[in-house]
Amino acid sequence: MKGLIIFGICLAIFGCQGSNKSEQNQVKDTTAASAGTFGYDIAFLKKHKKIILLTAPDDPASQAIIIPDYQGRVMTSTASGDGGNSYGWINYKLIESGKLQPHINAFGGEERFWLSPEGGQFSVYFKKGDKFDFEHWQTPAVIDSEAFEVVSSDSSSVVFQKKTTLENHSGTPLDFTIDRKISMLGRRDIEKALAISLDQKVKVTAYVSENTITNNGADWKRESGAIGIWLLGMFTPGAETTIIAPFSKEHSEKPQLTDNYFGEIPKERLVVKDGAVYLKADGKFRSKIGLAPLSAKPFAGSYDAEKNILTIIQYDLDPKGEYLKSTWEEHKEPFKGDALNAYNDGPLADGSQMGPFYELESNSPAKLLKKNEKLNHNQRTYHFEGDKQALNQIAQKVLGVNIDQIGEIFK
Repeated sequence: MKGLIIFGICLAIFGCQGSNKSEQNQVKDTTAASAGTFGYDIAFLKKHKKIILLTAPDDPASQAIIIPDYQGRVMTSTASGDGGNSYGWINYKLIESGKLQPHINAFGGEERFWLSPEGGQFSVYFKKGDKFDFEHWQTPAVIDSEAFEVVSSDSSSVVFQKKTTLENHSGTPLDFTIDRKISMLGRRDIEKALAISLDQKVKVTAYVSENTITNNGADWKRESGAIGIWLLGMFTPGAETTIIAPFSKEHSEKPQLTDNYFGEIPKERLVVKDGAVYLKADGKFRSKIGLAPLSAKPFAGSYDAEKNILTIIQYDLDPKGEYLKSTWEEHKEPFKGDALNAYNDGPLADGSQMGPFYELESNSPAKLLKKNEKLNHNQRTYHFEGDKQALNQIAQKVLGVNIDQIGEIFK
């Protein structure tokens, strides 16, 4: 538990080698855009990094900003062009400083590539022999400060690759290649993936990230460790924003829920009701939850009742798979971790805070890869805005919850 608390403190404290023709042709001068809009974020990010601007194949207003220097992460997206809401949380202060921080560089971004586990004997964040504490914790540069190579790109997709070698806490060298592809989705793609019909009154943006790790070295062994793919999305919180994590009742009426990562969560901030876990996402109280693979469903989301924005992530899930534990301690059962996590940022005891933001996170299973074998993990991220009744139909179909119920759950 001590490691968990330190981890929360760390997270709260710290916050291209080329672009494609689509960026050159489509990015406009938006220096006068209002804060919170997509145009504002384009202008800001262009001042500091090379960006790649992706556009949905059938909707020019559906766009996303990708930054190769930040490991090909999706910094933010919009359903309404330059003047529309910008959905990703961005650490403007850190980016503007141009300085790298110790331990981690939390640049923000609504979907980034990470590696699991963070703690334990298979961690690549702690050197062999080091204690699981803040002083020794270091995010590997390959997922923190090093750029991913752009292999190819067009107006709606981009492909990245990165080769690396890391040593885990057990002293096992891991030699592997990361491949990552981000593709914008059109309205028909969205309807097919979610098995829904989109009302024309609904504005939407969506993309899929396809992620692969290929083992280039010795076979991975159960006793010496493996790694998993971990995708984290940082979003802007709100007083009326709620995280929704539906759970399966196939094996139990109660979810296999971890809700004490950073201590007890007050009842007015965490509710388990009617097949879903609700977590307040106002950025005012540091809290984290996790669902085990047997309880998780391949969907989670959030609803901003003030701005009427419904966000959904859809990810690969293996209910019977083994997932890696990330707590900062030696693990008796290192392959019994969470498939889904969600986090709400909040101030520390001294009042300092990196955010505020909230996160939706999905994990891949752990696989003992032989040489040249691959591990894949894909995730789709959707943002819907528009008619409340139409959004309600999507929420009920995908998440199994009612929009009004979400908006009233903490009142």
